[in-house]
Amino acid sequence: MKLALAGKGGVGKTTLVALLGREAAARSYRVLVIDADPDANLATTLGFPEPIAPLAEDRALVAGRAGEGGLIRLNPKVDDIPERYAVERDGVRLLVLGGIRGGGGGCACAANTLLRALLDHLLVEERDVVLLDMEAGIEHLGRGTARAVDALLVVVEADRKTLETAQRTLRLASELGIARIFAVANRVRGDGELAAIRDRLPAEIPLIAHVPYLDELRVAACAGPLPAGRPHPAIGALFEAVQKQLGSAQS
Repeated sequence: MKLALAGKGGVGKTTLVALLGREAAARSYRVLVIDADPDANLATTLGFPEPIAPLAEDRALVAGRAGEGGLIRLNPKVDDIPERYAVERDGVRLLVLGGIRGGGGGCACAANTLLRALLDHLLVEERDVVLLDMEAGIEHLGRGTARAVDALLVVVEADRKTLETAQRTLRLASELGIARIFAVANRVRGDGELAAIRDRLPAEIPLIAHVPYLDELRVAACAGPLPAGRPHPAIGALFEAVQKQLGSAQS
């Protein structure tokens, strides 16, 4: 199962990636989470004690694999990168990619070439559960970095602006050929907010699950890492909802 999570900045997308990763690990999946946000903080959320340098900033790696100067290898070797560079904590492996600069036609620089080839490899060949934390907003979809995912989860809240972002995300994702686009309502305060989200969401984006407002997550966000232990049951329900939508036979 390979999922990308998108949404307007501040909707809690990174937290949900971390929680889903922990839930999958608790269910004995082999889990890889990927931080593709230039403002990378997934490592902190998962409780890694030290900052992790993004692969995009490893000049020796980038030059050795993708070239430098005017000589760029368009198909750099990336298949060994997950095993060599991923770090693990509590059964969740993490790769920090760093920002992927440039638009859809993009700047053909070595770092971009390496990172996009790595994403293609991970999202096409990596087994079990792969969770991709995209940057805030929708511009990453124009880069084509989410084309090979099994589904795109759009994280929304009751705030109308997050729902407007969902509408734009739907349009761009459809243009890229992403067939499965689902919404997840986050930090929901009661049935009234949930009903409002359902009413305002585009009909083409089914709302498959919601996560209630959890004070322990708000407190944890101030401190940095998530609370230890198994995530809230709502995360398990979200995981199972995605499996159901994808027709997964795994349990």
